[in-house]
Amino acid sequence: MSVSGMIAEMILEMMEQTGGAEIQRNLLAQQVGCVPSQINYVIASRFPPELGYIVESRRGGGGYIRIRRVRMESGTALPQLLGHIGERIDETTCHAHIMNLADRDFIGGEAAALFRAATSDTALRGMNAATRDQLRAAVFKQLLLAMQDRLR
Repeated sequence: MSVSGMIAEMILEMMEQTGGAEIQRNLLAQQVGCVPSQINYVIASRFPPELGYIVESRRGGGGYIRIRRVRMESGTALPQLLGHIGERIDETTCHAHIMNLADRDFIGGEAAALFRAATSDTALRGMNAATRDQLRAAVFKQLLLAMQDRLR
């Protein structure tokens, strides 16, 4: 397992035990045997808002990084997600949202696969990146609205 994978697993274990993780970056880096910037990288790449995580940090001697998972209630899932999409969305962020919906059982695996296929760069090929991201946002919003009874 890579160092990044090991750090992510440690954080996920902390979150499972207590519902959140509060870490001191330097202490965790020493424990794992890496540089503190590796901790930052893992947090930014594996615990982004698109996947439903909130990361708070406090600097200084007693500083910490606190990570917790946003509770997406069925009554607020659709408005929250539509607010995050905006006018354009890239493929990675879109697919992270879809994965989050599937992980939280708002949509099934088959629906998630269809969402990913419809919003993929392959499906939207033949246009420049800005236009593709705008079209992807519009398509994703329409797919979500079509499933709104499930997401409410």
